[in-house]
Amino acid sequence: MSRSRRIRQSVVAALAIPLVAIPVATPALAVAAVSATSTYAAEPGPGYGTYGGFYGGGTVAPYPQGPGTSAATVDSEPATDSESTGVVLVNTTVDYGTARGAGTGLTITADGIVVTNHHVVEGATSITVADPSTGTTYDATVLGYDDVHDVAVLQLEDASGLSTVATDRDAATLGEQVTSVGNAEGQGSLSAADGTVTDPSTAITVNNEDGTTADLTDLIETDADVVSGDSGGALLDEDGEVIGMNVAATSGSAEISGYAIPIDTVLDIAAQILAGEESGDVEIGGPAAALGVQVDTTRSTLVVGVVEDGAAEAGGIAEGSTITSVDGTPVASIDDITSVLGNHEPGDRISVGWTDAAGEAHTATVTLGEGPVA
Repeated sequence: MSRSRRIRQSVVAALAIPLVAIPVATPALAVAAVSATSTYAAEPGPGYGTYGGFYGGGTVAPYPQGPGTSAATVDSEPATDSESTGVVLVNTTVDYGTARGAGTGLTITADGIVVTNHHVVEGATSITVADPSTGTTYDATVLGYDDVHDVAVLQLEDASGLSTVATDRDAATLGEQVTSVGNAEGQGSLSAADGTVTDPSTAITVNNEDGTTADLTDLIETDADVVSGDSGGALLDEDGEVIGMNVAATSGSAEISGYAIPIDTVLDIAAQILAGEESGDVEIGGPAAALGVQVDTTRSTLVVGVVEDGAAEAGGIAEGSTITSVDGTPVASIDDITSVLGNHEPGDRISVGWTDAAGEAHTATVTLGEGPVA
């Protein structure tokens, strides 16, 4: 099967899953506001599916049966202990509590370095990772990511002695027997689905709602029944070694095709992030500094919402205020605010000036919090 062949199914979708969707705020809001979803489509087919299930915040209708299952009966069963070794459950809170999401991750070091898909954690304002073998849950931070190849690296807090996945960097082969393991449907436990490699190197196109497109290339295609929640999970070979990390699947047909990033690619990106080398598509660090306000972009810097326990609330900024300066720089738009915040890190202390709803001027020094994962 050639790299440029048309995918028979109508939709290719990423596999993170929305668990709770809370109504979205006004689209004009920014800073702590909601961003748009993106979509995967078959290359170059006409269909569209939601990218990431929950991507960057906002409200997305849950999949009734999960992407890849619209006309299919999913063939999977609980993962065995050996299939589960090193595979973990990733749970996120999106945009300060507007929603929650779920996916999967792979533990690559005993002290808590975990790889997953970038789209699993994008938009997250908090991340927890559960080890199903021990029942222990860890807070996690993003060390870096590559959104082009859809890989992110997490550090689990206070983790030690964890079981890790065994990996095989050799290229997948056509017809090879494989097993996909992940947090299917966000059920909070690991499932396994058997299949074969139907194309060891193929490509799909990411279609964003703003009309832009991007490609995921050199993916392993299988006929294993992968579904929402499996993003970041393991694609195992016959020896139980990880050869790929789940990233997407087709839907709209009784036949499911799953897609995985070769583990060789994943580990190379992880090594670059762990070395602190920000170059090419790799970004080092996780959440940016956040003031913790929602600003109506149609009315300059009018505050229409304040994040609970955020920097703005701690400084006394309330709904109805208008921000006039940040870190001593006059601001008149959301772009002005984000430009100043881009020069700071979470935990930095800066001054903020504003007028309240009654027109009285105020200034306070606040400690910046963490924004959503970019």
